[in-house]
Amino acid sequence: MPDTPTPPPSGRPDDEPDFEAMLRSLLGDTDNPDVAKALGAMGLDQSDPATMGMISAQLKAMFSGEGGAFNVEMAHDVARKTVSAAGDSSVSAAMVRDVTQVAQVASLWLDEVTDLGAPSAGVHAWSRAEWVEQTMPVWQQLVQPVAEGVSSAIQSAMKEQLGGLGGEGLPGMPPGLPPGMDPSALMGQMEPMIARMSGSMFGMQVGQAVGTLAADLVTGTEVGLPLVPDHAVVVLPANVQAFAEGLSVDAGEVHLYLVVREAARVRLFAGVPWLGPQLIAAVQAYARDIRIDTEGISSAITSVDPSDPAAMQEALAGSLFTPEPSAAQQSALRRLETYLALVEGWVDVVTERATSRHLPHVAALGEAVRRRRASGGPAERVFSQLVGLELRPRRMRDAANLWAALESSAGPQARDAAWAHPDVAPTAADLDDPLGYVERVGHPTADDTEMDAALDALLRGDLGSSGEIEEPGSDETGGDDPGAAGGVDDGPAR
Repeated sequence: MPDTPTPPPSGRPDDEPDFEAMLRSLLGDTDNPDVAKALGAMGLDQSDPATMGMISAQLKAMFSGEGGAFNVEMAHDVARKTVSAAGDSSVSAAMVRDVTQVAQVASLWLDEVTDLGAPSAGVHAWSRAEWVEQTMPVWQQLVQPVAEGVSSAIQSAMKEQLGGLGGEGLPGMPPGLPPGMDPSALMGQMEPMIARMSGSMFGMQVGQAVGTLAADLVTGTEVGLPLVPDHAVVVLPANVQAFAEGLSVDAGEVHLYLVVREAARVRLFAGVPWLGPQLIAAVQAYARDIRIDTEGISSAITSVDPSDPAAMQEALAGSLFTPEPSAAQQSALRRLETYLALVEGWVDVVTERATSRHLPHVAALGEAVRRRRASGGPAERVFSQLVGLELRPRRMRDAANLWAALESSAGPQARDAAWAHPDVAPTAADLDDPLGYVERVGHPTADDTEMDAALDALLRGDLGSSGEIEEPGSDETGGDDPGAAGGVDDGPAR
């Protein structure tokens, strides 16, 4: 039988760096008064083994996390800590029963006003931490394109700074290099570590943003994106209670109204399969073409100690993106804003129809929700921080007017049927002229016969379909009429 390998004396795997030794080599001699003074100012004692072990553990988490442009493990950890710091409590069995009963009532009311059925995923009452855990996979999908750009820019900036180690060096690092040390060889050895560190820093950024958002959202998909898996109806009872405290309305009525909105949005995402992917693709299209401010990142890295992850994150928070969006980003943003407005406008109309005969303060609650969305709040700050855009349905009132006019002219079936395919959904131009859209959709003319036949063939799959977001006029079935073709129009979105 072969001999059992003897573990290293340190207890570490052979391929794991000795982070404590690395830390000591960076800090220099224990007797160095400058180092001791700096550590003392931070409340640290270099001679204390517990202190050194704590710092080395932080270094290990920072540098030895999973690879890639986005450290999801780090994002989870920071989000949990952010939620914990803001305060979170577990959901009691009584809360679960209450949410379930309210959701059942909401479902019955919605059955009366829309043919879009309730999905079978059920109802959940989540704590803030549970919302973070369940929605993080979608956040990863949304921010991955910008994470890759940020990672590349951070690595380039740090390589430039490392290239100057022969002179003054980086803040917090000893000047110069040991005799005979080749700077290019040092950079080659540190490149994997730099890649991990940039991924960890962006993971910290995502975790802090998502954790902050979890403290404000009242329901699972309130931001207007399909964040919750399997189209479940999700309520965050603690946040609903906090929202109700700021209103002069009975808390039970507020709860019912918010759950009806969430259940309506979930029905829309479940009943319109193309909608969720289009929304996510629009965010990704914006993020994919984002311009990273490499000069700002380089300046931020030069001005702080690279061994201090918190300082690095704070310095980079305002230095990631260039201020002017590209033409492609502006196009993606118009599509995204239009879809968000259409979703929230539809939810507004359907919720009003479902609750007006049952709740006494529907108008006041609807206005409170619209003000909440219009003012931005944490959701807007999160997306501005992560992908440089404002996630706000600016034209929600216009969209609600369009859906209400279509329903008044042709009935609720026509209102819901307008979601059948992106090529027949309202566009940004239709939000400018809702009555024109209603006239065209509610009262088709003989000229529309050929288009209707082509659309029927498309819905049957005869012409094929792409999941990509198409520019207006690019679809073969749409002709040249921007009001009848090609996804969401790129006309001016106000």
